Amino acid sequence: MSVLRAVSRFRTVFIIVGVLLALAGGWLGASGWLSVAGLACIGAGMVLIFLPSGSGGRAAVAVASPVRGRWIPVNSPADKVPSHGTHELGQTYAIDLVYAPEPAQEWKAIVPGFLPARADAFPAFGQPIHAPADGVVVQASGRQRDHRARNTWPALAYLMVEGMVFRALGSLLTLSGGRFVLGNHVVVDHGDGVYGVFAHLRRGSVAVRRGERVTAGQVLGQVGNSGNSSEPHLHFHLSDTPRHLVAAGIPFTWEYAEEDADGTRGPVRTGVPGGRRPFHADAPAGAAAQDSGEGAGAQPGIG
Repeated sequence: MSVLRAVSRFRTVFIIVGVLLALAGGWLGASGWLSVAGLACIGAGMVLIFLPSGSGGRAAVAVASPVRGRWIPVNSPADKVPSHGTHELGQTYAIDLVYAPEPAQEWKAIVPGFLPARADAFPAFGQPIHAPADGVVVQASGRQRDHRARNTWPALAYLMVEGMVFRALGSLLTLSGGRFVLGNHVVVDHGDGVYGVFAHLRRGSVAVRRGERVTAGQVLGQVGNSGNSSEPHLHFHLSDTPRHLVAAGIPFTWEYAEEDADGTRGPVRTGVPGGRRPFHADAPAGAAAQDSGEGAGAQPGIG
């Protein structure tokens, strides 16, 4: 099993090599073995997408919530693993967070209509994203555009084609490690082999630079709708390497208060929000100054 987990890290490499072999077979007019070998590599890579990688059995890492306020967890590891239906890009324990400040406004993944709304029509757009622990920024990308939502049926169909074909294939062919899938993103090295990934950020909002040391609670950027995203939200996960193509996911926990059925706020608990049940996240002790833009003392890190 450990060997299979190790091989699974290279699922995307198998697909890239397979595509290259298949193309080479066609261009060179060689015998069919190149194309067959290419198809075999692609098939193996596709199978490995659904198999876990890494050492396995790693304990959940306790971090602070990267968001503040009332949010809805979507595609949560509290509901299923892998949470996004794939282990690719280290997403095994990833979570999507949608900002929902008004309890009276029910959130729906799909809304009626044909033409989807602009990104700035959603309350999540522009919400600050905070470092969940101390660390050092190892990746910071913020130039991709914020596109319209993909939360109507016609737009969702387009998203599937766009995400599965153009963005995924573009990331493969440019060897960019899922850049066009993640959109604008920040990756922070939190120490002890733990890397925080914050994706789909707003264009021009990334507030940190590569090599910059950040403290827990510091603003990294804002929620946007770049990359393979259906509507403005934060995609967050932990992985064991910043090289997304070979990353393995790491489970996490944070403190939050789940909202009861009658809309009242429940007690603070530690875990992972799920079930699309609204939750509230507050700034950890000592982080208030960070939220207001003032310097704050260093918070405990992971390592």
